Amino acid sequence: MKRQQLANLIITLLLTMSLLGGCSQKTSTEKSTAQTAEKVITISSPDDIGTLNPHKYNSEMYAQYFVYENLLTYGENGKLESCLAESWDISQDDKIYTFHLRKGVKFSDGSELTADVVKKNYDAVLKAKDDHSWLELINQIDKTEVVNASTFKLYLKNTYYPALQELTLVRPMRILGAAGFPTDGDTAKEIKSPIGTGPWVLSEHKKGEYAIFTRNENYWGIKPKLSKVIVKVIPDGETAAAALEKGDIDLIYGNGVLSIDTFKELKKNAQLEALQSAPMTTRVIGVNSNKGATKDLAVRLALQYGVDKQNIVDNILYGTEKKADTLFAESFPYCRLGLEARNYDPTKAAKYLEDAGWKIPSEKDYREKDGQILQLDLCFVADDSITKSISEDLQAEFKKIGLKINLIGEEKNSFSDRQKKGNFDLIFGESWGAPYDPHSYVSSFREPSHFDYQAQLGLPMKKTIDENITNVLISTDETSRQKLYDDILRTLHEQSVYLPISYRTNVAVGNKKVTGVTFTVANEVPLLNVDLK
Repeated sequence: MKRQQLANLIITLLLTMSLLGGCSQKTSTEKSTAQTAEKVITISSPDDIGTLNPHKYNSEMYAQYFVYENLLTYGENGKLESCLAESWDISQDDKIYTFHLRKGVKFSDGSELTADVVKKNYDAVLKAKDDHSWLELINQIDKTEVVNASTFKLYLKNTYYPALQELTLVRPMRILGAAGFPTDGDTAKEIKSPIGTGPWVLSEHKKGEYAIFTRNENYWGIKPKLSKVIVKVIPDGETAAAALEKGDIDLIYGNGVLSIDTFKELKKNAQLEALQSAPMTTRVIGVNSNKGATKDLAVRLALQYGVDKQNIVDNILYGTEKKADTLFAESFPYCRLGLEARNYDPTKAAKYLEDAGWKIPSEKDYREKDGQILQLDLCFVADDSITKSISEDLQAEFKKIGLKINLIGEEKNSFSDRQKKGNFDLIFGESWGAPYDPHSYVSSFREPSHFDYQAQLGLPMKKTIDENITNVLISTDETSRQKLYDDILRTLHEQSVYLPISYRTNVAVGNKKVTGVTFTVANEVPLLNVDLK
């Protein structure tokens, strides 16, 4: 009897252990499945994401795109599409915009999107309007109004044709959740936390090292296929490329992140896929009409003909960009003007200098006039390997026509300070691309903090240019608008205050398990449709 009881006990223990083992195995399988279901991608960024304040300019734009949204969005081929506003109406005089908000939209903290929250955002931006004076829409807003919980009105002082397009910009008009506002409501100082309606939520951030974004489960649209995006801060492109080849990161995205040589080498790697966008922005050199030798139009024209742009495109950019003849590519609205292309002609360049009195003394390399050597400072960001290579090429090319170029490579803050103060002869810049070009970029020409303003300041017709810019932005007639753009862009072209080099592209290089990589606008990293095989 006791023996039978002992046997029964052993059988019971064995069954229990078996069941526990089965449960343990099931839990392990569930964990494995859960891990498989979690799709995580790691990308690199040369800079920290910043504060993620949607109303300021101290954050990486791609990260602001991740978290925040606008009333409208900039769609394919420049089509304006609904976003937080499902529809909108415009008054007959084009001064009142009524936005009907999308129902059921929630912020990442679960709070609802309402017209009150939209007004709170717009009013915060308007309170600090001096910070945003480059954006003409801010100057044109007269007042805002809440009609009801789902209807918001925007009143303008004048008709302003790019109003809707500027509501698609990444900053400063994107919408922050109410709980993200500081107690005093002044977002010009700071925000409490980055609460948005976008597809991603910032879940972890260690400044200067990494940021982790997780899928916003409250997102109103089609949710991302990925569950998590890890952004590693890797300032150096070569280091980022090595991390990609090693498998520490999955994707490198953007222009200027990789040197052209590195991009070429990565394209050869069979384990990686390299993509390139259509032209997006213009790589340009600003020529200061208000300083030194470049006050003279003849010198500015000599610069135009003294650059072999095709050589730069072929041998420095390896064909990844296209030769630029004008400030804006003709594909942009109002920019198909048939402006003269200044092709490489060193003989013509030398004649302009000769006729302006700049002569080369015997047994000397550089031209002189009134005892002064013809020399110009060319300023660029020191750690940008591409602009450095282009600068060195220009130095050699201009020497052939007797012009001495002093290369000034500096860190970003010092470079930016030069742009703002006009402390340059020649300085690298870039147009802004869609959805900013041409209207927003042209609007900024009136702002002293922009290198464009400083480059144009010495022009005798600068006041007329600025007046034409103001008029073109409030124009209501397409014919007169085209004529004004023609006057503005043709004058700047003829006055040679810009030396266009190339039309820039975005690049992306990732391992082949990453799919769905596309290009939209210049500063966005669109991950909504990205997936992992």
